[in-house]
Amino acid sequence: MTKGARFTEADAEARVHGICFKTGPPEQVGVELEWLVRDRRDPALPVQAEQVAATLAGFGAAGDAGYMGQAPQPVPYKFPSGASLTLEPGGQLELSSAPAGTLSELHEVTGHDLAALRDAAAAAGLELCGYGLDPLRPPRRLLDLPRYAAMEEFFDREGPWGRQMMCGTASVQVCLDAGDDNGGPSGYRSRWRLLHAIGPVLVAAFANSPLREGNPTGWRSARQQVWANMNPGRTRAPAWAGGDPRDAWTAYALDAELMCVREPGSRDWTAPAGVTFRDWLRDGGSGPLRAPTPEDLDYHLSTLFPPVRPHGHMELRMIDAQAGDGWIVPAAVVTALADDIQAADAALAAAEPVWDGSPDARDPWLRAAQSGPADPAISQASKHCFEAAGSALARLDAPAAVRRAVTDFTERYVLKDRCPADDQLDGVSP
Repeated sequence: MTKGARFTEADAEARVHGICFKTGPPEQVGVELEWLVRDRRDPALPVQAEQVAATLAGFGAAGDAGYMGQAPQPVPYKFPSGASLTLEPGGQLELSSAPAGTLSELHEVTGHDLAALRDAAAAAGLELCGYGLDPLRPPRRLLDLPRYAAMEEFFDREGPWGRQMMCGTASVQVCLDAGDDNGGPSGYRSRWRLLHAIGPVLVAAFANSPLREGNPTGWRSARQQVWANMNPGRTRAPAWAGGDPRDAWTAYALDAELMCVREPGSRDWTAPAGVTFRDWLRDGGSGPLRAPTPEDLDYHLSTLFPPVRPHGHMELRMIDAQAGDGWIVPAAVVTALADDIQAADAALAAAEPVWDGSPDARDPWLRAAQSGPADPAISQASKHCFEAAGSALARLDAPAAVRRAVTDFTERYVLKDRCPADDQLDGVSP
């Protein structure tokens, strides 16, 4: 595309196709850990912006203006490790690790960063809370930024779910290299297939959000319930029939509706209802919107939230936040199943019955979110997947502490058809 030329539909397709999967040998793993933040005195109290600002103050030089309404969008704080810290609309904090070469490195470095973040939060009278959905407080937006105002208006067209997602949910996002381009088990096509196949198993095993405003929702992962009720063109998995996932992702991205349109100097980024990015490209600035740019496309991609998002690497977004240092368990299980060929084959075989395909079968994502490991097919698949992951972690020479964490989780939950959500429900009076 030459300077000054119109950014066309063909240009956009080529751009998405070229950047969605950065191919090469899969070698790295990272995590993005979202945390609900609550008052240490009373978890039902709303958190004040000043408390969050005090927590952030010791991390980097981004400055509070990037969060408290003076800048158009958040600017991440930085840790010496290379990790970044960002603030979500409802005051949640997200710690994004730098890519690590091994699980051992990820576990050690992220553990140190989390300890520093917890200390900073405690000094401000706050604590980090590892639930997928705030179990007590209704959603309340803390950030007054154009992106989030436009996002809120977009989701409000379809009900209350968008505000819950923005302001009351948290997750463990595991990030893996896309894989190479050789068409084999380490290739991005195989890894894309695997991560979608085991997605419901991960939803169910790590479900940790059964409560809303103190009451059981009937879902083990009410966080996934929230996602299931939101704009499907940006939250469901792309339709894929086994071809090149780059084609499926490109179509998905361009056919998704605009959530916001950046307007430098303006605080109104609201997008017109029902307009997709493809519509905008075809309009080319002849209608009410200015002409789109490559940067607009990049920004649009950041507003898509499917269970597995190709972001150069593959970002798994379906796992509820976990208490304490429990984040390492999904990180280890996903890494083991994706990076060990024997484990990947076992996991694919185990997940096949979950995707039954019979006309009366419910969507596996919804079954996993509502029933958790109580779903019979998902129960069996979970046991086989965790067994395969445990064996693979030994072959991958994972640290003893990581293998022990996976073993303990397997024995406490998976083998008993339980998930962390059941611990919350046990504490609720009948």
